[in-house]
Amino acid sequence: MDDRFNTAAGWVLFAGVVGLGLSAVSSGYFSADRPHRPEEMGYPIEGVVEEGEGESGPSLAELLATGDVAAGEKAAAARCGTCHSFDQGGGVKQGPNLWGTMGEQIGKGKAGYAFSSALSGHGGSWTYENMDAWLKSPKAFAPGTKMSFAGLSNGQDRANIILYLRQQGGGPALPTPEAPAAPGSDAAEGAPGAGPGAVEGAPVDPVEAAGGAGTSQPVPTAQGASANPPPQS
Repeated sequence: MDDRFNTAAGWVLFAGVVGLGLSAVSSGYFSADRPHRPEEMGYPIEGVVEEGEGESGPSLAELLATGDVAAGEKAAAARCGTCHSFDQGGGVKQGPNLWGTMGEQIGKGKAGYAFSSALSGHGGSWTYENMDAWLKSPKAFAPGTKMSFAGLSNGQDRANIILYLRQQGGGPALPTPEAPAAPGSDAAEGAPGAGPGAVEGAPVDPVEAAGGAGTSQPVPTAQGASANPPPQS
């Protein structure tokens, strides 16, 4: 009886070792152990946007100019409220209190909160561009961060939260959106459907411009002669 049990246990152990080895090999082959997508997809999937595509749209300055602080407060409470407080003097949760964050040095201050080296050694300050990049993907902005938040893909949601953070303690002046190209400018003239610009130079005689088509032409008669022969020079 013991021999049969030992044999069965040995086979079970062997199967487990083989399964673990195959799992490790497959994970490495299909890049399942990496947080990012592989450089080349195995086959195209309908509806999936390739990296670098679909990023066109309003600039961050435009999104901030049209943003909604109230919507940002709701989004911050739903997405960030579990780990952060936002009011002045608010306590530390899993993450630091975020009052007065906009414009601060990245990974500094916050009542001595123990930031990861990925943030404390990042450098720079929380500009609107840096905060937008952080909210989009913390792991891409600061590789090695201990923050587990996956990020927000919607640019307007990020802009709304940034506006709410700015309301909670202030921050730098908002960036100014670029003014649209004025009619007649180089950008407008180069736009699709724009006609050619005015040609410099002296006025052109309409007859010369028509290539002589505007001069009197002989009209043939029944006898074959011209009713109005061209003038002789």
